[in-house]
Amino acid sequence: MDEVGILSFGAYAPRKRLSRTAIYEANKWFASGLKGLAKGERAIGDWDEDSITMAVEAGRDALRGFDRSAIGSLSLASTTLPFADRLNSGIVKEALNLPDAVAASDAAGSQRAGLASLVQALQAAPQKSAPHLCLAADMRRTRVASELELLCGDAAAGVLVGRGKVVARVLGSFSITTDFLDHYRSARMEFDYGYEPRWVRDEGYLGIGGRTLSEGLVAMGVKAASINRLIVAIAVRGVAEALAKKAGIAAEAVADTLQLKIGEAGAAHPLLMLVAALEAAKPGDKILVLAFGQGAELLLLEVTDAIGSLPARNGVVGSLNGGFSDKNYMRWLAHRKLLDLETGMRAELDQKQPSTTLWRHRKGVLGLVGGRCTKTGTVQFPKSDISVNPNERALGTQEEYPLAEIPARIVSFTADSLTYSLAPPCYYGMIDFQGGGRMTAEFADIFDGETVEVGDAMRMVFRIKAVDEARGLPKYFWKAAPAR
Repeated sequence: MDEVGILSFGAYAPRKRLSRTAIYEANKWFASGLKGLAKGERAIGDWDEDSITMAVEAGRDALRGFDRSAIGSLSLASTTLPFADRLNSGIVKEALNLPDAVAASDAAGSQRAGLASLVQALQAAPQKSAPHLCLAADMRRTRVASELELLCGDAAAGVLVGRGKVVARVLGSFSITTDFLDHYRSARMEFDYGYEPRWVRDEGYLGIGGRTLSEGLVAMGVKAASINRLIVAIAVRGVAEALAKKAGIAAEAVADTLQLKIGEAGAAHPLLMLVAALEAAKPGDKILVLAFGQGAELLLLEVTDAIGSLPARNGVVGSLNGGFSDKNYMRWLAHRKLLDLETGMRAELDQKQPSTTLWRHRKGVLGLVGGRCTKTGTVQFPKSDISVNPNERALGTQEEYPLAEIPARIVSFTADSLTYSLAPPCYYGMIDFQGGGRMTAEFADIFDGETVEVGDAMRMVFRIKAVDEARGLPKYFWKAAPAR
């Protein structure tokens, strides 16, 4: 019999990890009190990443082994959506090459938006015939020399919800909403304004969070001692342990907050920690997730036997492996537009995105959908009415052929130090897709001291191609990254 719950999950954190010690060393002349936070690393997106591109990666991970044409709806939760009036989840839908009939929506407004969206999707699942992909991503801008600069991290998570062979079933949920002003960011502000940390901790995290835990356990009819994993998506040291003790949950059940390796990922953090918990879970485990933000959200899940049958995925463990440790604080400030660099004349290019062209070619540009000749099997990008097969110039025989998930190898490349790039040198070259098809692509995720060679395996990643600074429009396309 079909159950309602989580069908699959995935996660993404950028490879680049900025040393918190580097942040502290650059700012200790002014903010020596940051020393206590200068431990570990925080995940940072490269210049060509944002909440949309990270959500795409998490969505690809969550959809491994699933038929994308069967997805019925999609949501993206974030407090750092690139567009105030353009459907951000609609761009993700195009990049994931989901059907046009998919219903898409954005969720924002609170750090608990990610978990709230997941709870709402789970509550709606019994009435829906098709799965819902719940995504959350955040890339928060932080003021230089602030505590948040060290505490935050960039990441995304995805959870596929629906009916069927679930890996985790829903046992209950509980919510408290109260306008507790621990921090805020108005529409006119670049950075969060935070209130007195000790008061926020005592009245907010421990007060409201503790009340949510105690009342939620009673409302769901669950004993605290039965909880195998408690997820508290709050970065402040000691809060999760204090909440567990207050609720009567075993200390060993408290989940790692991922603070030392990734940082606190805003609206995505509850889902990110949930993915980490599911990766290590055993059938029968009860997982309790708490998210804070103008009240608190609580979700209780029980892991099923199906947890062992999911295809391999990147997840949190894969994201943590192979990270690049970065100590270049100045570069990070420049990438976050917190440092005004002289970019020179080569950067003075009008990057206007023609809306009509994007509309006509959106599947190729946003979804990396090429063409395959049904007569000869020849693959090409971009798709056209004429086959590129030199022995058979067939007309009108092209079918859509998605290339984003197909492995590729480098045929030729160059590292260009003359062209303008926010991450010089700019790597680009010809790649050859497994099974046919070639394209010239810009390369991504090649950092200091790293290089590539002809024949290296590559994977496609959805990134910002360029930014139309005059009109405030990021332009998205696919790049090739080393398949580490």
